Amino acid sequence: MSAYEEFYQKDVVPAMQQRFSYKNTMEVPKLEKICLNMGVGAATQNPGLLDNAVEDLTRIAGQRAVITRAKKSVSAFKVRTGMSVGCKVTLRRTRMYEFLNKLVNLVLPQIRDFRGVNPNSFDGHGNYSLGLQEQLIFPEIEYDQVSEIRGMNVTITTTAKTDEEARELLELMGMPFRE
Repeated sequence: MSAYEEFYQKDVVPAMQQRFSYKNTMEVPKLEKICLNMGVGAATQNPGLLDNAVEDLTRIAGQRAVITRAKKSVSAFKVRTGMSVGCKVTLRRTRMYEFLNKLVNLVLPQIRDFRGVNPNSFDGHGNYSLGLQEQLIFPEIEYDQVSEIRGMNVTITTTAKTDEEARELLELMGMPFRE
């Protein structure tokens, strides 16, 4: 069990129980998974870019990234069904808590002119999505080794039934929401 997971068990669960008056600790929402997704549209012309993106995402997540393929052909983008267009990683359990700790305490404060993340990025079912504009803000990525600056999507999936519960959960976990 990671230190951040212990923090969730000891501090967040009692606070959530008190705030929403849950009768049982099993009712308290928890993190289910964190998905990292990096689209590499230029990989259709230059397949080497995809290898660099997979390597970067693997370093960031601490887990091997999977290459995603196009489901449909889009002639405007010169994409055919089955072409490699990006990569993704799904984090669960200990790696998920370690990544969230790193995201909240190391990565987000490094963003220039950072005033907090958007509090309206919930999907209505208790899941939160966040877009990062460059992979250089992660400590594992070396500036000299990067071939191209790419953004990524981070989706935090929770067991919360409402956005209010999910926001309170993420706030207690340390996510800096904009006022």
